[in-house]
Amino acid sequence: MSRDFDEAFRRVDALICPTTPAPAFRLGEKADDPLAMYLSDIFTTPASLAGLPAISVPSGFSGGLPLGLQILAPRFREDTLFTIAAAYERETRFAEKAPPISL
Repeated sequence: MSRDFDEAFRRVDALICPTTPAPAFRLGEKADDPLAMYLSDIFTTPASLAGLPAISVPSGFSGGLPLGLQILAPRFREDTLFTIAAAYERETRFAEKAPPISL
């Protein structure tokens, strides 16, 4: 897996992907479904296994629940990671938005 990431980073400065495969679930909604909870982390696991810096930033809402965008950078390139994350947050301003209120 590390070699695959190294190859990708020879061509790009960073990789961007969803943080989770679906919107966040409501508090306690998946408490009885450990597989669903595990699968919600499936996109964040590769960066940890490969030893890569990664960050999740707010990217909007779906059904009133938050969505996240994950940015991965090459090893020891946290500077690149933080620069991209800060630029994304500055341009989109998603971090300043509150979810729509649903009753």
